[in-house]
Amino acid sequence: MARDPSMRAVGWARSLPISSGVKAARDWTREHLAGIGWTRTAPDTVDSVVLAVSELVTNAHVHARSDAQLILTWDEQCLHVTVHDNSTQLPQQRVAGEQALGGRGLLLIDALADDWQAQRCPRGKDVTACFQPPAPVQPA
Repeated sequence: MARDPSMRAVGWARSLPISSGVKAARDWTREHLAGIGWTRTAPDTVDSVVLAVSELVTNAHVHARSDAQLILTWDEQCLHVTVHDNSTQLPQQRVAGEQALGGRGLLLIDALADDWQAQRCPRGKDVTACFQPPAPVQPA
C-alpha cells in the first residue's frame, strides 16, 4: 500500500456491546495488526496487543457493566489501544491473592504495554495502552 507522506496516523474503531464476545475484539484487532504488517514483523507484540485488548474489553464489560468502544490508532511510532466505557470510575490496580481468579488485569497491561493511562471523559473513561513495534534487527 502506498503511503501518503502527509498522513500522520490511521485509526479504526468498533463498538462492542456486552452481548458480543471478547473474541470478536481480539479477532478484529488481529485483522488490523495484519493490515499494518505486524503479524509478519512483530508477532510477539501482536500477541501482547491482543491480550491487552482482551483484558481491557473484559474490564469494560465486567467492571463497568458497559458496552465498550475499541479504538486502534497507529501513528507509526506507537499503536494506541483505547477502550472506552460508560463508567467514570478509574481502574485501580489490586493485589490479587495467589488463589484469586481475577484482579491481575492492570498488572498484565502494565507488563505488556510500553505505557498506559486512564482518564475520565464526559461520558465515562478511556483506558489507553501504547505499544511500540520492536526495532528492526540490524544485520551483523
